[in-house]
Amino acid sequence: MITLEIEKCSGCSRCEVNCTFFHSGRIGRSAARIKVVKIEALGIDYPVVCQQCRERYCTRCPENAIEIGALGQVIVSPTLCTACGTCETMCPIGAIELFEEIPRVCDLCGGDPRCVKACTLDAIHYEADAGDKVSLKGFKKDSRNLAPEEKRHRYALASAKELRDQWVVERRG
Repeated sequence: MITLEIEKCSGCSRCEVNCTFFHSGRIGRSAARIKVVKIEALGIDYPVVCQQCRERYCTRCPENAIEIGALGQVIVSPTLCTACGTCETMCPIGAIELFEEIPRVCDLCGGDPRCVKACTLDAIHYEADAGDKVSLKGFKKDSRNLAPEEKRHRYALASAKELRDQWVVERRG
């Protein structure tokens, strides 16, 4: 599972660029399986990536095109996928998104995530056995009609709230 220390993230997007290049051979961020959400009002950059959640909402694919791999990663079958978008709709945090008719979701790069290697600030980590799976049940409510970027923003905002509150207390301290 990919874990984050958001207080270290500078928003440089190296994780996105390296992810895209590894998976497509192209330079850019649009096809990345990790997306950095910039919350300018709070001064926080938050990389959102598949949390390998307990609920596995994305596996409710009507074509059975999604399975869970040995590392816990989401695997999309390109031969079974019809780009119906159910996986994108079901993910409550926007970690899976259709791009050029293909669902893009973190596959852990076969156990050697490029986003982790690319992060020079040590803000992104990979834990092969992260123990208990994260529950995203709390984010599922009211997420169905949101676009992936809106879901990511909502998730980043909620996840960063504790850190932001801590910064405010320390500043006033």
